[in-house]
Amino acid sequence: MIQQPNEILKKTKETAKKTQLAVVKQMVTLATNGFGLVAALAWNNVILEFVNSYIKKYLTYGSGIISLLIYAILITILAVTVTLQLSKILEKLEASEPGSSVSKLI
Repeated sequence: MIQQPNEILKKTKETAKKTQLAVVKQMVTLATNGFGLVAALAWNNVILEFVNSYIKKYLTYGSGIISLLIYAILITILAVTVTLQLSKILEKLEASEPGSSVSKLI
């Protein structure tokens, strides 16, 4: 079957719209990841300064490894907490979405 010009034009417009949507989604993802990295670096500096100002002065001289360990533990706790909270929010949003498989189970 030979397609009519208006059918070809319609499919081309649909393809262009899908491409635009994909580009915008990718741009949002990249921007979000970029801002996330900046925020992570800012928190990195805050926690490092906290360890240096309030914890390191109570440790003996030359205890750099201990302060780095405390710093790593604080970063890990923060990362796990934020990740768990975001996962819970995502689950709630997916469950409330009409037609989602999760909401069908409830």
